Amino acid sequence: MKATAGLEFYDLTAVWGHGMPEWPSSVGLRVNPVLYHAKDGVSVAEFDGIMHRGTHMDAPVHVTEDWPTLTGYELWRFFGTGVAVSIPKQRWEVITAEDLENARPRIRPGDIVMINTGAHRLFGDNDDYYAYSPGLYDEAAQWLVDRQVKLVGIDTNALDHPLGTKLISHGPGPSHPHLMDEYRAETGREAMDDFPHWEPAHKILMGNGIPGIENVGGDIDEITGKRCTFMAFPWRWTEGDGSGVRVVAVVDPVGTFRIEQGTA
Repeated sequence: MKATAGLEFYDLTAVWGHGMPEWPSSVGLRVNPVLYHAKDGVSVAEFDGIMHRGTHMDAPVHVTEDWPTLTGYELWRFFGTGVAVSIPKQRWEVITAEDLENARPRIRPGDIVMINTGAHRLFGDNDDYYAYSPGLYDEAAQWLVDRQVKLVGIDTNALDHPLGTKLISHGPGPSHPHLMDEYRAETGREAMDDFPHWEPAHKILMGNGIPGIENVGGDIDEITGKRCTFMAFPWRWTEGDGSGVRVVAVVDPVGTFRIEQGTA
């Protein structure tokens, strides 16, 4: 956290670079320094990899053909007031509409919403974060649309629960067929029965113009339970299917206290 002019600034972004954790089955990030101070007097590196890594947002076209690219989002959605809410969840638990309704501070129309499940503390090259995390699904996504929120961020690997992705038999999946066997052994139910839709939170949110930020982390615990000002802008990439973003929260301690006293 950095304070200036009475305001407190918090970085909600995961560290980006060589060796960073990757979505299972994604192409790895390769970073190659090409110019050096000792040799060239400057420092320059090139990288090769997709934009769907670390703290990033998808474009609608990422999940549905002929939908808008990154520049199809309206700029006003990337800046504004909102809340960081604690919705603690464990392995494979689903965030529900009731969870969002009961979250505090209350989620208001026009809010930017950052959801803290606690999963960001597991962020790393491991199955606990990528294969067994909690997540949003269709019911919660529709609640956020109905509440007319401006933008959604979550501290999990994707907008959707992992069992709503290609890890199991959705789309080009299953990339991780063993998860269906594990789910059956653990719950006595079929994963495809409990999660019949392919990435519904992506499609419901982005289909209604609401950007979703994945892999939120950094200082999120420090602002959870507060009403903040948020900002996060993707690249102005006209053909872009996704973009890394730097997510920043700003807290005015005096102003925030007055708001919460009146609305909590």
